[in-house]
Amino acid sequence: MTAGLELTRAGSVARLTFTRPDKHNAISFDMWSAIPGIVAEIEDDPAVTALVITGEGSNFSAGADIAEFGELRSTADGAALYDKAVHAAVTALADMVTPSIALIRGNCIGGGCQVSVACDFRFAADGARFGITPAKLGIIYDYTSTHQLVSLVGPANARYFLLSANLVGADRAREMGLVNEVYPDASLGAAVEEFVATLSTRSQTSVRGMNRIIGKIAAGQDDPAEPDDEIEQLRRDAIHGADYAEGVAAFLERRKPRFTHHH
Repeated sequence: MTAGLELTRAGSVARLTFTRPDKHNAISFDMWSAIPGIVAEIEDDPAVTALVITGEGSNFSAGADIAEFGELRSTADGAALYDKAVHAAVTALADMVTPSIALIRGNCIGGGCQVSVACDFRFAADGARFGITPAKLGIIYDYTSTHQLVSLVGPANARYFLLSANLVGADRAREMGLVNEVYPDASLGAAVEEFVATLSTRSQTSVRGMNRIIGKIAAGQDDPAEPDDEIEQLRRDAIHGADYAEGVAAFLERRKPRFTHHH
């Protein structure tokens, strides 16, 4: 595993942890570069029903490791290579059909916030702080991540984050649509565990298929009248699948469904 990242499994839940607490979990070029491979490994495992991303210690991540910028982003080619690695990481996360949850304590800033926005859900401790700060560095945020942010919080709130580079607290972030839920720090871990346990009881055919469709909509596929062969195939496969038969049978028998994890 790449230095600064740790991937663990507990039952059906995978957990990716940023492990540089002394650097506020700053994300290095090597960490960015490793994320697509980790995502592919999780997506290929039918037993995994959720990915939780978090930071070791008191912070989620203070962002990209700016200490590397002098060396790695000192030329146009270097900056392009760095941006390509970041783009690949956030695209891989955003395109996942396995649900992803950012569990956020402390600072979630810059590239750290970029990672959280690429996840499906963001659950935060009440002391968390959020900000996206390219305007402090003379950098222009890339199209993909800007689109993800606008899709999540709307143009007005995206402008607030990007143009001011101001930090906001967890409650304000929830009001802006950036965060799904805010919990007292001591309750956050248990709340996320309960949520991912709920996800694991649902039909994984449904969860993954609908997550794929939502991802397409969020990425800008806006015309519902335009036929989409992939979506139609997903829906056809679901109707003929074991989960559909079990779900209907459970409803008629007034019992909880017992879905098998497969995709």
